[in-house]
Amino acid sequence: MIQHVYERAMQCTRLQKVVIATDDERIALAAAGFGAPCQMTRADHLSGTDRVAEVASSNPAIMVVNIQGDEPLIDINAIEAAIVALECAPTCEMSTLCRAIEDPAELDSPNVVKVVRGLSGEAMYFSRHSIPFVRGEQTMRMKHIGLYVYRREFLLKYSALPVGPLERAECLEQLRALENGYRIAVAETGYDSIGVDTPEDLTRIRAWVEARMQRN
Repeated sequence: MIQHVYERAMQCTRLQKVVIATDDERIALAAAGFGAPCQMTRADHLSGTDRVAEVASSNPAIMVVNIQGDEPLIDINAIEAAIVALECAPTCEMSTLCRAIEDPAELDSPNVVKVVRGLSGEAMYFSRHSIPFVRGEQTMRMKHIGLYVYRREFLLKYSALPVGPLERAECLEQLRALENGYRIAVAETGYDSIGVDTPEDLTRIRAWVEARMQRN
């Protein structure tokens, strides 16, 4: 799975360098097997963003993209959209993506994170619960796509920020930024991520990969 993510990320011309960050020797061994650069990190990080921050501390990039290793169908257009979103939002320290929820089953799934944006397109809140509550006039609920772009200076501060009650309650790392007064640009995309959070997700991904191999 990590190889699919790496190979897709390498297709994005906006990325100058792609590094697999992990604290698991098995992942490092797998990365070496297909020739990907890998950096071992501490095992005590609270989130993926903390792990990426450790890697960024030894790299001079102006912006850093966090692509999660459990999304083998990641779209390079989505990566570019997230980068552009931060480039176009000078007052924001990080950016991410969202898309309209079309499947009603996703509204009540805690594995599908929802986001509410302000009129500026910046994030107001992220939740595993269905938000906003709809009373009267219908409004579109948005699914958060777990792809992040950070300004390096902010990323290096991130791990030192206090973990607030909302991040603890929701177990959502992006809330640390909001709780500490930082702004997040959220761009809408047509890309729908399929993360591997459950055994059912893994079955779907395997079926997709097998079908693609048969077509090729």
